[in-house]
Amino acid sequence: MSSCEKLLQAVRAGAHDTILARLYAMDGTQASLAAARDRVIHVIDSFSAAFHPGDADAALFSGPGRTEIGGNHTDHQHGRVLCGSVDLDMLACAAPNGTQLIRIHSEGYPALEVDLTDLAVKTEEVNTSAALVRGVAARAAQLGYSLKGFDAYATSNVLSGSGLSSSAAYEVLVGNILNHFCCEDKLDPILIAKIGQYAENVYFGKPCGLMDQMGSSVGGAVAIDFADPAAPIVEKAGYDFASSGHALCIVDTGSCHADLTNDYADIPKEMGAVAAHFGQKFLRDVPEADFRAALPALRAECGDRAVLRALHFYTDDKRAAQEAQALEQGDFQRFLALVNESGFSSAVNLQNTWTISDPRQQAIPMCLALGRELLEGTGAIRVHGGGFAGTIQAFVPNEKLESFKAGMEALVGPGKCHVLHIRPVGGCVVFA
Repeated sequence: MSSCEKLLQAVRAGAHDTILARLYAMDGTQASLAAARDRVIHVIDSFSAAFHPGDADAALFSGPGRTEIGGNHTDHQHGRVLCGSVDLDMLACAAPNGTQLIRIHSEGYPALEVDLTDLAVKTEEVNTSAALVRGVAARAAQLGYSLKGFDAYATSNVLSGSGLSSSAAYEVLVGNILNHFCCEDKLDPILIAKIGQYAENVYFGKPCGLMDQMGSSVGGAVAIDFADPAAPIVEKAGYDFASSGHALCIVDTGSCHADLTNDYADIPKEMGAVAAHFGQKFLRDVPEADFRAALPALRAECGDRAVLRALHFYTDDKRAAQEAQALEQGDFQRFLALVNESGFSSAVNLQNTWTISDPRQQAIPMCLALGRELLEGTGAIRVHGGGFAGTIQAFVPNEKLESFKAGMEALVGPGKCHVLHIRPVGGCVVFA
């Protein structure tokens, strides 16, 4: 019996139900668990059909999406954030192939191949999945590990354009495969996240921070302090969201991220201008008392919007740490109040819920307004991620979930309100 046949037999017999329930069936239903089993079986079958691996030792790997919970636009100013992995992921079956080639079939996309004997940056691969794979492999090699090729078949249910960071999920997935087959599982989740960031910065060509990869790799709710971006302080917030009595909803507002580059760029630019007044590059290095004492001069020099955005940084930076503390203490009502405060600050001070270039498009404020009405003073709601367009996030009491989902989808369309869970496990070997 081949390795894949053994995996299939174990899945069908329910041998892996405990881990599958922990990753994919946090609503506790048999239907969710059955769907998880079916998805795993599909991935293993597809891997076998694509690669005919024979006796190679196959394993199943997961790289989850992540959601930003607190600290909106604070990381690029070396601030603090709170993020978490979710129960949507990139799932792959993989096995060593005895060559120096990485071959990946991602469902719905062209197959890719990366030669491990040539790990130099390729300009023609910028903004491609191949760049991420080559970058992750290159960094692992730089750390002294001897690499070998593998085959993988991957599928993803990480929502496109949702702010759940499919690129980080992919990097973490590949990092875990290499870790298992080439690094003797010696890479910890934080190092895998840093490897993913390296791949995205150097090979993919996107100067991202580390929040996305860390949220995907570490798992659960994760508090990160970027005071030293090269060595961020990472702590898991020990809270079981399944016990909160609330569901996490990500609502696709139907608005488009296209042509918003200037909007996104203006936020760090304006915050940086305020920091420059004090001879610094980042607001984290400017004492809040100094900032507040200089408000009149800053308004004249930088303009009111820049000052308001800096004010948002100071309050949301502290708020992210307070949210993590509330979770650690099991005070979910305090956590919800802080999430609502963060949402208010993003809308009024950070001003990233709509773009001045197209004032007719205000899908995020519209969804936030209706969402607050549907919540009737309960739960919490805020813009999700970069803002200006895209998605909102809500923590909805379980008893209001059906009406909240129906109300939001009546506004933005069926299938646009996604009910997710903060899963306790980040990137991982699901089973081998």
